[in-house]
Amino acid sequence: MTRRVTVVSLLTALIAAMLAPPASAAPQYRNYVSLGDSFVSGPFIPLQRLDPLSCFKSTQNYPSVLAKRLGIANFTDISCGGAQTKDMAGVQSGVPGQPVPQFSALKADTDLVTVSIGGNDIGFSDIILTCAGKSVLDPHGAPCKANYGDSLAQRVDATAARVAAVLAGIKQRSPKAKIVVVGYLRILPPSGGCWPIVPISRGDVPYLDNVQKQLNGMLGAQANAAGATFVNPYDISTGRDTCAAPWDKWVEGIIPTSLAFPVHPNAKGMAAVGEQVAAALAGTELTGV
Repeated sequence: MTRRVTVVSLLTALIAAMLAPPASAAPQYRNYVSLGDSFVSGPFIPLQRLDPLSCFKSTQNYPSVLAKRLGIANFTDISCGGAQTKDMAGVQSGVPGQPVPQFSALKADTDLVTVSIGGNDIGFSDIILTCAGKSVLDPHGAPCKANYGDSLAQRVDATAARVAAVLAGIKQRSPKAKIVVVGYLRILPPSGGCWPIVPISRGDVPYLDNVQKQLNGMLGAQANAAGATFVNPYDISTGRDTCAAPWDKWVEGIIPTSLAFPVHPNAKGMAAVGEQVAAALAGTELTGV
């Protein structure tokens, strides 16, 4: 009797499994658009694309890695070095620059959008140059913090509304799209630094690192408010910053040790971000690469 019940139970379970609907697969995307600045475009990382050359886009940047990883054939990368939030809906003139707004790539059938923006709104390049210059006379102090004080945090706060407007603009133009806001890879270690290899004064390293955490935190908050997904490469890039060994770093220093623009991601950093975004879209968490 017991054996008969067991066989019946096994047959019942087998039939139920056969009739059950298949487990839901990861979403499939057909039309992907990449928006953003130089932490997206990948200046000087080979091979540089020609559409246009003035935007310094690499065939190894994270959107290209992601598109290949997901098998997306219809992929438009309209990111551009130097881009600010205003260049999403407006034309970014000059070099870096391009003759059309980044939003021009968005269509009604776009179903995946990634965007990294905001670093240039707070003056990323000028901050690095200013702090590097001030470190020469005070390598162990915090001259950059003395110069900027709370103003950089205020710049981050002021950029929040602009990022919100960018996300609203994406939703308006591509209402069916999955939107992924991607933060910035870690630039500096939590403390100490590596002056003069990366000329940031010892006391300014935690100050600037905290500004970057505030920037990524703001991007995450705006993504959540807009119902978008937030992916934060800062979380996986500890020990991969500008002060790391050449074979470990994902962000190059003032003098690059691989083909990439100074204080920008290299090919390994781009690959890591692409894999992290792919993992987020698949509903898994990437804690290390």
